[in-house]
Amino acid sequence: MTLESISHYLSYVIFSYNNIEITVAKVIQVPLILFAMWFVVTWIGRLIRKTLLARKMNPDAVHLFTRIYLVLSIAILIFTSLEVLNIPLTAFAFVSGAIAIGVGFGAQNIINNFISGWILMWERPIRIGDFLEVGNAKGVVETINTRSTRIRRNDGVHMLIPNSQLLENTVTNWTLIDRNARSSVSVGVAYGSDVLLVEKLIKQVLSEHPAILPTPASSVLFDDFAESSLVFNAIFWVCAESETMLRQVRSDIRFSVYKIFAEHNVVISFPQRDIHIDGEIALRRGRATK
Repeated sequence: MTLESISHYLSYVIFSYNNIEITVAKVIQVPLILFAMWFVVTWIGRLIRKTLLARKMNPDAVHLFTRIYLVLSIAILIFTSLEVLNIPLTAFAFVSGAIAIGVGFGAQNIINNFISGWILMWERPIRIGDFLEVGNAKGVVETINTRSTRIRRNDGVHMLIPNSQLLENTVTNWTLIDRNARSSVSVGVAYGSDVLLVEKLIKQVLSEHPAILPTPASSVLFDDFAESSLVFNAIFWVCAESETMLRQVRSDIRFSVYKIFAEHNVVISFPQRDIHIDGEIALRRGRATK
């Protein structure tokens, strides 16, 4: 194939608009220019992200800034490429009707999630690293994309939740203001136990645990006269990043309470039944049969 034939094919006019001809060469040039410029834009984006993270900037602010940078870069790339190739935007007016129909019938959810993603990144009701409770699932936010948010559950499984669901449904954010979370441990002791001693021992366990915060102060409540026990409830605050850490703290407290009760002869209750029989019990001897 000669250069003349190649030039002939490249100069072939696909369509024209207001005396502006769109040739095969222009159609080929557009993706090549976009690819080259996109490579430069993404490289700069990674460099900016790495620099901001190195300066200890908040990950949510870095994420929002890089998203805005990419969107603006894409818009500038498109307009710049069309301007360089002398292709007016009005040349694509004929596809606007089809795009509008497609958006109207098939892209409502996509646009809804896209807008919701930008609302989440701008208002920041949910941030990267937050511990969320969505329905029956609990996990840590790893990334907020334009369409969905990725959450890593306590069991290590990743969840992709559409952004619109995070705005339209009830979501519990355990770390919205701070990472302090309140928890409690209940323990029942046998009737007849020294309740003041029990309170003192539980407070001692709470004060010795390094993960329990001094403020707000921990407390021990005499919760109830149960059927087989005197129930005490230890309430405390922990700076926790996940539910797993709270479960570990509660487990440590139970181990310590069991140990210190054993050292002071405090009996942890268990179900007991007292049977009272009215009247006399008569024993009858049966006759042996041959």
